[in-house]
Amino acid sequence: MTDRPIGVPPLAIPKRPIPRGACDAHAHMLAGPQEFPLWPGRTEDPAPGTFELWLQRYREHLATLGFERGVIVHTILYGDDNAITIEAVRRLGTDRFRAIALVTDLVDDATLNRLADQAVVGVRLNYVHGGVLSWAGVRALAPRLRDRSMHVQMLLNADRHMVEIAEDVRRLPVPVCFDHIGWPDLGAGIEEPGFRMLCALLAEGRAWVKLSGVYRLCGPAYRAADEAVAALVDANPERCVWGSDWPHLMLADASTPDSGALLDALDRVVTDERVRRRVLVENPAALYGFV
Repeated sequence: MTDRPIGVPPLAIPKRPIPRGACDAHAHMLAGPQEFPLWPGRTEDPAPGTFELWLQRYREHLATLGFERGVIVHTILYGDDNAITIEAVRRLGTDRFRAIALVTDLVDDATLNRLADQAVVGVRLNYVHGGVLSWAGVRALAPRLRDRSMHVQMLLNADRHMVEIAEDVRRLPVPVCFDHIGWPDLGAGIEEPGFRMLCALLAEGRAWVKLSGVYRLCGPAYRAADEAVAALVDANPERCVWGSDWPHLMLADASTPDSGALLDALDRVVTDERVRRRVLVENPAALYGFV
């Protein structure tokens, strides 16, 4: 696969139309630095384009694939100033869109209240790319998140971190949703202890997982991730959601994917229409509070 221009709509229309009410549970919003200030600690700059242009591209992305709902995950490129993500969700409509924010360990109640009033349903912790929130901060923050019907979203490497945090996850009073199938070491297989622990947490109903980001873990067609995706769905189909990860930031050595091809990769594994509807419609409705 060759790299595609960042943010362009999918070229591959999914082979199976997605069900009504489906949710793309993981995307990011960008804008020019003159519109929303960039975080000094960022590792890259956003691709060029105004906020209006990126909003238009995102709408085209959703329309091409057939999604009616979405979750905008605030990107670390803008630090813990969540203004761009809040404005995107406001413009898209808080009846069909939700936000995941970035906060620091020291976030105050007034900020959490304001975020909750602006369709923010969770906060993100990133162990892979770094960020502004620590695991100790999550543990301390969890009761306050629970009081505001928020959850924790986390990006980590399952083989490096899952075993060490598993007991904390079990004790937290809020759900934890792991991004990008837990970013496992695919070469180690599904019996790797960290990945098995992720499956166990799903089976217990103590965690959720996004069936997203497989293009970051393996090459075109993404078949090397099929076994891991199948294991997660088998562990608990009621705790899996899907996200495109549009517009595919911080690629490192990965190639920019086509989101339609990513949906086809999901369909190759999740062949049962009832389970597919659960992953694309019912589970995100439950996790993100869609009516």
